[in-house]
Amino acid sequence: MEDCRPLGFLLGLPFALIALVLSVVGAVVWVIGTILSCLCPCCICFAGLANLAVDLVKLPIKVLRWFIDQIPC
Repeated sequence: MEDCRPLGFLLGLPFALIALVLSVVGAVVWVIGTILSCLCPCCICFAGLANLAVDLVKLPIKVLRWFIDQIPC
């Protein structure tokens, strides 16, 4: 069943590269949000911003898994 998946991996690489760029942006936003959250703990929006950034960091793996799962064997 896994023999035909490498083709799906290769087709998903452009999407993974875009997601990787978003992941780097998410990492920067996460660091900024964490610093701002430590400086002003009363603002709950910074914690939400950090959670959104963590989701952006996880995005490349989610995109590759989704794209590979869409290709029928």
